[in-house]
Amino acid sequence: MSELYAVRRTRLRDRCAATGSTGALISRPANVRYLTGCAPPGAALLMGPGEDVLLCGGPLSGDPSEGRPVDDVRVSVLPARDGDPVVAGADLAVRAGADTLAVEEHHLTVTRHRALSQVAPRLRLTDLACAVEAQRLVKDDDEIACLRIAAEIADQALGELLESILVGRTERHLALELERRLVDHGADGPAFPTSVATGPNAGRPGHLPTDRRVEEGDFLSVGLGANYRGYRCEIGRTFVIGTTPSDWQIELYDLVFAAQRAGREALAPGVECREVDRVARHVLDVAGYGERLGAWTGHGVGLEIDEDPQLSPAAMGKLDACVPVTVEPGVHIPGRGGVRIDDTLVVRPDADGGPELLTITTKELLAL
Repeated sequence: MSELYAVRRTRLRDRCAATGSTGALISRPANVRYLTGCAPPGAALLMGPGEDVLLCGGPLSGDPSEGRPVDDVRVSVLPARDGDPVVAGADLAVRAGADTLAVEEHHLTVTRHRALSQVAPRLRLTDLACAVEAQRLVKDDDEIACLRIAAEIADQALGELLESILVGRTERHLALELERRLVDHGADGPAFPTSVATGPNAGRPGHLPTDRRVEEGDFLSVGLGANYRGYRCEIGRTFVIGTTPSDWQIELYDLVFAAQRAGREALAPGVECREVDRVARHVLDVAGYGERLGAWTGHGVGLEIDEDPQLSPAAMGKLDACVPVTVEPGVHIPGRGGVRIDDTLVVRPDADGGPELLTITTKELLAL
Protein backbone atom coordinates (compact mmCIF):
# COMPACT_ATOMS: atom_id res chain seq x y z
CA MET A 1 0.00 0.00 0.00
CA SER A 2 2.91 2.40 0.65
CA GLU A 3 3.77 2.25 -3.06
CA LEU A 4 0.23 3.34 -4.00
CA TYR A 5 0.43 6.44 -1.82
CA ALA A 6 3.98 7.17 -2.98
CA VAL A 7 2.79 7.18 -6.60
CA ARG A 8 0.05 9.66 -5.71
CA ARG A 9 2.52 11.97 -3.99
CA THR A 10 4.97 11.68 -6.90
CA ARG A 11 2.29 12.79 -9.35
CA LEU A 12 1.53 15.81 -7.17
CA ARG A 13 5.22 16.58 -6.66
CA ASP A 14 5.78 16.56 -10.43
CA ARG A 15 2.92 19.01 -10.88
CA CYS A 16 4.38 21.33 -8.22
CA ALA A 17 7.82 21.18 -9.82
CA ALA A 18 6.32 22.07 -13.19
CA THR A 19 4.91 25.27 -11.68
CA GLY A 20 8.13 26.16 -9.88
CA SER A 21 7.24 25.08 -6.32
CA THR A 22 9.89 23.25 -4.29
CA GLY A 23 7.30 21.90 -1.87
CA ALA A 24 3.61 21.58 -1.11
CA LEU A 25 1.61 21.94 2.09
CA ILE A 26 -1.64 19.96 2.12
CA SER A 27 -4.26 20.86 4.72
CA ARG A 28 -7.64 19.64 3.48
CA PRO A 29 -8.35 16.44 5.49
CA ALA A 30 -9.56 14.30 2.57
CA ASN A 31 -6.49 15.30 0.55
CA VAL A 32 -4.15 14.50 3.44
CA ARG A 33 -5.70 11.05 3.74
CA TYR A 34 -5.54 10.46 -0.02
CA LEU A 35 -1.78 11.09 0.03
CA THR A 36 -0.82 9.45 3.35
CA GLY A 37 -3.55 6.97 4.33
CA CYS A 38 -4.22 8.93 7.49
CA ALA A 39 -5.93 12.18 8.47
CA PRO A 40 -5.90 12.98 12.21
CA PRO A 41 -7.92 16.10 13.10
CA GLY A 42 -6.12 19.25 12.00
CA ALA A 43 -3.15 17.39 10.49
CA ALA A 44 -1.15 18.76 7.55
CA LEU A 45 1.18 17.08 5.08
CA LEU A 46 4.42 18.76 4.07
CA MET A 47 5.85 17.45 0.82
CA GLY A 48 9.19 19.17 1.09
CA PRO A 49 12.41 19.20 -0.85
CA GLY A 50 13.51 16.19 1.19
CA GLU A 51 11.15 13.90 3.10
CA ASP A 52 7.38 13.95 3.38
CA VAL A 53 6.14 14.77 6.89
CA LEU A 54 2.69 14.40 8.44
CA LEU A 55 2.40 17.08 11.13
CA CYS A 56 -0.12 16.37 13.88
CA GLY A 57 -1.39 18.45 16.78
CA GLY A 58 -1.30 15.42 19.10
CA PRO A 59 -0.40 11.71 19.19
CA LEU A 60 -2.22 9.42 16.77
CA SER A 61 -5.31 8.00 18.46
CA GLY A 62 -5.45 4.69 16.59
CA ASP A 63 -9.11 5.37 15.72
CA PRO A 64 -9.83 3.38 12.53
CA SER A 65 -11.82 6.31 11.14
CA GLU A 66 -8.59 8.34 10.98
CA GLY A 67 -6.69 5.67 9.04
CA ARG A 68 -3.04 4.71 9.49
CA PRO A 69 -0.09 6.59 7.97
CA VAL A 70 2.05 4.76 5.41
CA ASP A 71 5.59 3.83 6.36
CA ASP A 72 7.38 6.22 4.00
CA VAL A 73 5.83 9.33 5.58
CA ARG A 74 7.38 10.59 8.81
CA VAL A 75 4.91 11.52 11.55
CA SER A 76 5.81 14.60 13.59
CA VAL A 77 3.74 15.46 16.66
CA LEU A 78 3.90 19.12 17.67
CA PRO A 79 5.31 19.70 21.17
CA ALA A 80 2.48 22.06 22.12
CA ARG A 81 -1.15 20.94 21.75
CA ASP A 82 -2.20 24.45 20.76
CA GLY A 83 0.25 24.50 17.86
CA ASP A 84 -0.92 24.72 14.26
CA PRO A 85 0.37 21.90 12.02
CA VAL A 86 -0.02 24.10 8.93
CA VAL A 87 2.13 26.90 10.37
CA ALA A 88 4.63 24.34 11.66
CA GLY A 89 4.77 22.86 8.16
CA ALA A 90 5.75 26.20 6.61
CA ASP A 91 8.48 26.68 9.21
CA LEU A 92 9.79 23.16 8.53
CA ALA A 93 9.78 23.83 4.79
CA VAL A 94 12.01 26.87 5.24
CA ARG A 95 14.43 24.94 7.42
CA ALA A 96 14.52 22.20 4.75
CA GLY A 97 15.59 24.74 2.14
CA ALA A 98 12.32 25.44 0.29
CA ASP A 99 11.96 28.89 -1.27
CA THR A 100 8.50 28.36 -2.80
CA LEU A 101 5.62 26.47 -1.22
CA ALA A 102 2.31 25.55 -2.85
CA VAL A 103 -0.64 25.72 -0.42
CA GLU A 104 -4.35 24.93 -0.65
CA GLU A 105 -5.66 28.49 -0.51
CA HIS A 106 -9.25 27.29 -0.91
CA HIS A 107 -8.90 25.51 2.45
CA LEU A 108 -6.85 28.05 4.40
CA THR A 109 -8.51 30.78 6.45
CA VAL A 110 -7.25 34.35 6.12
CA THR A 111 -5.83 34.09 9.66
CA ARG A 112 -3.90 30.95 8.81
CA HIS A 113 -2.56 32.45 5.59
CA ARG A 114 -1.30 35.48 7.51
CA ALA A 115 0.34 33.22 10.07
CA LEU A 116 2.19 31.41 7.28
CA SER A 117 3.54 34.70 5.97
CA GLN A 118 4.64 35.74 9.43
CA VAL A 119 6.47 32.53 10.30
CA ALA A 120 8.18 32.34 6.90
CA PRO A 121 8.28 35.87 5.43
CA ARG A 122 10.83 34.95 2.74
CA LEU A 123 8.89 31.89 1.57
CA ARG A 124 6.93 32.54 -1.59
CA LEU A 125 3.45 31.02 -1.32
CA THR A 126 1.66 29.84 -4.45
CA ASP A 127 -1.81 28.41 -4.85
CA LEU A 128 -2.03 24.65 -5.35
CA ALA A 129 -5.73 25.20 -6.14
CA CYS A 130 -7.71 21.95 -6.41
CA ALA A 131 -4.89 19.85 -7.83
CA VAL A 132 -5.36 17.04 -5.32
CA GLU A 133 -9.14 17.02 -5.78
CA ALA A 134 -8.62 16.70 -9.54
CA GLN A 135 -6.23 13.82 -8.95
CA ARG A 136 -8.80 12.13 -6.70
CA LEU A 137 -11.56 12.32 -9.31
CA VAL A 138 -10.82 9.00 -11.09
CA LYS A 139 -10.63 6.16 -8.57
CA ASP A 140 -8.19 3.26 -8.68
CA ASP A 141 -9.11 -0.38 -8.05
CA ASP A 142 -8.39 -0.19 -4.31
CA GLU A 143 -10.62 2.84 -3.89
CA ILE A 144 -13.49 1.26 -5.81
CA ALA A 145 -13.09 -1.92 -3.74
CA CYS A 146 -13.57 0.16 -0.57
CA LEU A 147 -16.67 1.77 -2.07
CA ARG A 148 -18.08 -1.65 -2.94
CA ILE A 149 -17.67 -2.78 0.66
CA ALA A 150 -19.22 0.45 1.94
CA ALA A 151 -22.20 -0.15 -0.36
CA GLU A 152 -22.56 -3.74 0.84
CA ILE A 153 -22.60 -2.55 4.45
CA ALA A 154 -25.26 0.06 3.71
CA ASP A 155 -27.38 -2.50 1.85
CA GLN A 156 -27.11 -4.92 4.80
CA ALA A 157 -28.11 -2.29 7.36
CA LEU A 158 -31.09 -1.15 5.31
CA GLY A 159 -32.19 -4.72 4.55
CA GLU A 160 -32.25 -5.63 8.24
CA LEU A 161 -34.28 -2.57 9.11
CA LEU A 162 -36.91 -3.50 6.54
CA GLU A 163 -37.43 -6.84 8.30
CA SER A 164 -38.29 -5.17 11.63
CA ILE A 165 -41.52 -3.65 12.93
CA LEU A 166 -41.66 -0.01 11.90
CA VAL A 167 -45.12 1.32 12.84
CA GLY A 168 -45.03 3.44 15.99
CA ARG A 169 -41.27 4.04 15.97
CA THR A 170 -39.86 7.54 15.55
CA GLU A 171 -37.73 8.80 12.70
CA ARG A 172 -34.95 9.52 15.18
CA HIS A 173 -35.05 5.99 16.62
CA LEU A 174 -34.87 4.40 13.18
CA ALA A 175 -31.95 6.61 12.14
CA LEU A 176 -29.98 5.69 15.26
CA GLU A 177 -30.66 2.01 14.66
CA LEU A 178 -29.45 2.24 11.09
CA GLU A 179 -26.23 3.93 12.16
CA ARG A 180 -25.64 1.24 14.80
CA ARG A 181 -26.17 -1.47 12.21
CA LEU A 182 -23.65 0.20 9.88
CA VAL A 183 -20.98 -0.07 12.57
CA ASP A 184 -22.03 -3.62 13.46
CA HIS A 185 -21.37 -4.65 9.85
CA GLY A 186 -17.90 -3.14 9.73
CA ALA A 187 -18.29 0.53 8.87
CA ASP A 188 -16.09 3.10 10.58
CA GLY A 189 -19.29 5.07 10.95
CA PRO A 190 -22.03 6.67 8.88
CA ALA A 191 -20.92 8.47 5.72
CA PHE A 192 -23.24 11.38 6.63
CA PRO A 193 -26.11 11.98 9.09
CA THR A 194 -28.72 9.33 8.35
CA SER A 195 -32.05 10.65 7.08
CA VAL A 196 -35.34 8.94 7.94
CA ALA A 197 -38.47 10.79 6.84
CA THR A 198 -42.07 9.66 7.22
CA GLY A 199 -45.47 10.89 6.07
CA PRO A 200 -45.37 14.58 5.07
CA ASN A 201 -41.59 14.62 5.66
CA ALA A 202 -40.89 11.84 3.14
CA GLY A 203 -38.88 12.79 0.08
CA ARG A 204 -37.59 16.02 1.62
CA PRO A 205 -33.88 16.38 0.74
CA GLY A 206 -31.52 16.43 3.72
CA HIS A 207 -34.35 15.86 6.19
CA LEU A 208 -33.09 15.55 9.78
CA PRO A 209 -35.00 12.89 11.75
CA THR A 210 -37.63 14.08 14.20
CA ASP A 211 -39.78 12.46 16.87
CA ARG A 212 -42.60 11.90 14.39
CA ARG A 213 -43.79 8.30 14.58
CA VAL A 214 -44.30 6.01 11.60
CA GLU A 215 -47.98 5.56 10.75
CA GLU A 216 -49.93 3.17 8.53
CA GLY A 217 -50.10 4.41 4.95
CA ASP A 218 -47.03 6.66 5.27
CA PHE A 219 -44.35 7.03 2.69
CA LEU A 220 -41.05 6.24 4.42
CA SER A 221 -37.91 7.57 2.75
CA VAL A 222 -34.49 6.60 4.04
CA GLY A 223 -31.07 7.97 3.09
CA LEU A 224 -27.93 6.44 4.58
CA GLY A 225 -24.36 5.63 3.75
CA ALA A 226 -21.36 3.80 5.16
CA ASN A 227 -17.85 5.11 5.75
CA TYR A 228 -15.38 2.28 5.12
CA ARG A 229 -11.65 3.08 5.40
CA GLY A 230 -12.49 6.67 4.63
CA TYR A 231 -14.55 5.95 1.50
CA ARG A 232 -18.20 6.90 1.54
CA CYS A 233 -21.18 5.71 -0.46
CA GLU A 234 -24.88 6.44 -0.17
CA ILE A 235 -28.21 4.81 -0.83
CA GLY A 236 -31.76 6.15 -0.67
CA ARG A 237 -35.03 4.26 -0.89
CA THR A 238 -38.72 4.98 -0.37
CA PHE A 239 -41.35 2.55 0.91
CA VAL A 240 -45.00 2.51 1.94
CA ILE A 241 -45.92 1.49 5.46
CA GLY A 242 -48.39 -1.25 6.21
CA THR A 243 -50.92 -1.04 3.41
CA THR A 244 -51.26 -1.29 -0.33
CA PRO A 245 -49.92 1.96 -1.85
CA SER A 246 -52.55 4.47 -2.91
CA ASP A 247 -52.86 5.54 -6.55
CA TRP A 248 -51.05 8.86 -6.01
CA GLN A 249 -48.18 7.09 -4.22
CA ILE A 250 -47.76 4.58 -7.06
CA GLU A 251 -47.89 7.33 -9.68
CA LEU A 252 -45.33 9.51 -7.91
CA TYR A 253 -43.03 6.58 -7.20
CA ASP A 254 -43.10 5.36 -10.80
CA LEU A 255 -42.29 8.88 -11.99
CA VAL A 256 -39.24 9.29 -9.74
CA PHE A 257 -38.09 5.77 -10.57
CA ALA A 258 -38.28 6.59 -14.31
CA ALA A 259 -36.21 9.74 -13.76
CA GLN A 260 -33.63 7.84 -11.73
CA ARG A 261 -33.40 5.10 -14.34
CA ALA A 262 -32.89 7.70 -17.09
CA GLY A 263 -30.04 9.25 -15.11
CA ARG A 264 -28.40 5.89 -14.42
CA GLU A 265 -28.62 4.82 -18.07
CA ALA A 266 -26.99 8.08 -19.19
CA LEU A 267 -23.78 7.41 -17.23
CA ALA A 268 -20.92 6.70 -19.63
CA PRO A 269 -17.39 7.99 -20.24
CA GLY A 270 -17.44 11.12 -22.37
CA VAL A 271 -21.00 12.11 -21.49
CA GLU A 272 -21.37 15.69 -20.30
CA CYS A 273 -22.20 15.90 -16.60
CA ARG A 274 -25.08 18.28 -17.29
CA GLU A 275 -26.56 15.74 -19.72
CA VAL A 276 -27.14 13.24 -16.91
CA ASP A 277 -29.05 15.88 -15.02
CA ARG A 278 -30.95 16.91 -18.16
CA VAL A 279 -32.33 13.46 -18.97
CA ALA A 280 -33.45 12.82 -15.39
CA ARG A 281 -34.92 16.29 -15.01
CA HIS A 282 -36.76 15.99 -18.35
CA VAL A 283 -38.82 13.05 -17.06
CA LEU A 284 -40.01 15.13 -14.12
CA ASP A 285 -40.47 18.26 -16.25
CA VAL A 286 -42.89 16.49 -18.57
CA ALA A 287 -45.01 15.48 -15.57
CA GLY A 288 -44.91 18.99 -14.10
CA TYR A 289 -42.53 18.21 -11.23
CA GLY A 290 -39.21 19.44 -12.66
CA GLU A 291 -38.99 22.42 -10.31
CA ARG A 292 -39.18 20.07 -7.31
CA LEU A 293 -36.01 18.17 -8.24
CA GLY A 294 -33.65 20.65 -6.63
CA ALA A 295 -30.25 21.91 -7.74
CA TRP A 296 -28.75 18.63 -8.95
CA THR A 297 -29.42 15.01 -9.84
CA GLY A 298 -26.26 13.61 -8.27
CA HIS A 299 -22.61 14.08 -7.41
CA GLY A 300 -19.31 12.29 -7.00
CA VAL A 301 -18.40 10.29 -3.90
CA GLY A 302 -15.15 9.02 -2.42
CA LEU A 303 -13.18 10.25 0.59
CA GLU A 304 -15.93 12.87 0.88
CA ILE A 305 -19.63 12.26 0.44
CA ASP A 306 -19.99 15.22 -1.90
CA GLU A 307 -17.18 15.42 -4.46
CA ASP A 308 -16.81 16.39 -8.07
CA PRO A 309 -18.29 15.83 -10.55
CA GLN A 310 -21.57 17.56 -9.93
CA LEU A 311 -24.51 16.36 -12.03
CA SER A 312 -26.41 19.62 -12.36
CA PRO A 313 -27.72 21.94 -15.08
CA ALA A 314 -24.67 24.23 -14.77
CA ALA A 315 -22.07 21.45 -14.44
CA MET A 316 -18.99 21.68 -16.62
CA GLY A 317 -16.91 18.82 -17.98
CA LYS A 318 -17.51 15.24 -18.98
CA LEU A 319 -17.60 11.95 -17.12
CA ASP A 320 -14.57 9.67 -17.03
CA ALA A 321 -14.44 5.92 -16.52
CA CYS A 322 -13.90 4.77 -12.91
CA VAL A 323 -15.62 7.83 -11.45
CA PRO A 324 -18.19 6.93 -8.75
CA VAL A 325 -21.31 9.09 -8.65
CA THR A 326 -24.76 9.13 -7.14
CA VAL A 327 -28.01 9.42 -9.08
CA GLU A 328 -30.63 10.64 -6.62
CA PRO A 329 -33.69 12.43 -8.00
CA GLY A 330 -36.57 13.09 -5.67
CA VAL A 331 -39.89 14.88 -5.46
CA HIS A 332 -41.37 16.27 -2.26
CA ILE A 333 -44.96 17.55 -2.19
CA PRO A 334 -45.49 19.84 0.82
CA GLY A 335 -48.06 18.44 3.21
CA ARG A 336 -48.23 15.03 1.52
CA GLY A 337 -44.71 13.62 1.36
CA GLY A 338 -42.69 12.34 -1.51
CA VAL A 339 -40.16 9.94 -3.00
CA ARG A 340 -36.37 9.81 -3.19
CA ILE A 341 -34.37 7.05 -4.90
CA ASP A 342 -30.60 7.17 -4.61
CA ASP A 343 -27.90 4.82 -5.87
CA THR A 344 -24.11 4.89 -5.97
CA LEU A 345 -22.63 3.75 -9.28
CA VAL A 346 -19.23 3.67 -10.98
CA VAL A 347 -19.03 5.03 -14.53
CA ARG A 348 -17.93 2.26 -16.92
CA PRO A 349 -17.80 2.05 -20.73
CA ASP A 350 -20.38 -0.07 -22.56
CA ALA A 351 -17.62 -2.56 -23.38
CA ASP A 352 -17.30 -3.25 -19.64
CA GLY A 353 -21.05 -3.62 -19.12
CA GLY A 354 -21.97 0.01 -18.58
CA PRO A 355 -22.37 1.72 -15.19
CA GLU A 356 -21.60 -0.53 -12.23
CA LEU A 357 -24.36 -0.44 -9.62
CA LEU A 358 -22.89 -0.63 -6.10
CA THR A 359 -26.06 -0.27 -4.02
CA ILE A 360 -28.36 -3.16 -4.87
CA THR A 361 -31.29 -3.01 -2.42
CA THR A 362 -34.47 -3.43 -4.43
CA LYS A 363 -36.10 -0.36 -5.91
CA GLU A 364 -39.52 -2.02 -6.03
CA LEU A 365 -42.16 -0.05 -4.13
CA LEU A 366 -42.56 -2.30 -1.11
CA ALA A 367 -45.34 -2.16 1.47
CA LEU A 368 -43.65 -2.85 4.82
